[in-house]
Amino acid sequence: MRFAMPHPETLQGGENAGTVRNIEISVRGRWFSVPALCVDDKAIIVKGKTVRIAVIEAEEWREKDLEDPDRCIDFLRSRHLHRLKADLFTFTQKPSNTLPRHAYHLEWDSIAAVKTSSFETWWKSLPQETRKNVRRAQKRGVEVVTQELDEQLCAQLVELNNDSPVRQGKLYTHYGKNLDEVKRDQESFADRRELICAYVGAELIGFLKMVYRGDVASILHLLPKASHHDKKPANALIAKAVEICEKKGISLLTFGKFNYGNKRESSLKEFKTRCGFEEIMVPRYYVPLSTRGAILMKAGLHRGAVGVLPQNVITLLTKLRARWYSVTESISRRSSMVEQSNRNRQTECSNPPAGSNT
Repeated sequence: MRFAMPHPETLQGGENAGTVRNIEISVRGRWFSVPALCVDDKAIIVKGKTVRIAVIEAEEWREKDLEDPDRCIDFLRSRHLHRLKADLFTFTQKPSNTLPRHAYHLEWDSIAAVKTSSFETWWKSLPQETRKNVRRAQKRGVEVVTQELDEQLCAQLVELNNDSPVRQGKLYTHYGKNLDEVKRDQESFADRRELICAYVGAELIGFLKMVYRGDVASILHLLPKASHHDKKPANALIAKAVEICEKKGISLLTFGKFNYGNKRESSLKEFKTRCGFEEIMVPRYYVPLSTRGAILMKAGLHRGAVGVLPQNVITLLTKLRARWYSVTESISRRSSMVEQSNRNRQTECSNPPAGSNT
């Protein structure tokens, strides 16, 4: 399970407000340098090609709501921002602030969240099977602890990333990363993160990274080891995260979206539901920056493919993608086994070495 991450960086306001400079962001596990509009402590970047949408970078991990959207809109509409020409500007509110505060056009974001003010209340609300899975993890020797980021943990995360090239029916973008790349990924939000690790003995079998956002905490990474699925590390990690949130007085734990546009069914959604996550609706605002932007928004194209295509089409395409990756992974695995077998035979044929008189 993965999310885009910003490089830890503080933008300065004052005289530099409204200027454009490059920042580094991570998209699908790869780092890119992109132009960004600096407005106070925020970096606004533009995403998309057909519909170019200006967004606040790492907005879903910020501690505060956007206080002055008009200021951002004025800068974005300035003609000199050729490198950041956008059709629309969008921003949202924190999951703890669900009442609309602005008069712009809004649509509702579906967020997966669980109330964490009481661990006992959350525990009692879980299905019996989920509670069994948490206990099963304990009985099978899973120890869940919080850790600081160091070389040893980064090395363990490299191994965890490489457990499987395909996760949730998609290519896993962190598969194959080296130690330096993993370290760079995990350095974000160093002053307000929690790294929770699940171990069996000395082996890391699950990892959860949580970012604190004032009265809200948000899960940035949840990565169980597929080869230890029977030990239910994901359930144990979620339980630990809820326990920590209660102790810190955090009222809400979020885990990405509950529904992604018209995509209503997935194994990830089922897992969230079994772990007590529910849908809360948070206002997201869309502001056209040009006539073209207004037309695109009226046509609904700002919602992307999952917001336009029918649910049955999305379900079919998702299944086809998962099937394709499953087949290609199986072929790759068999090819690797054949190559290994050929190498073994070649070694045997050259023993004793060619040209030997023995």
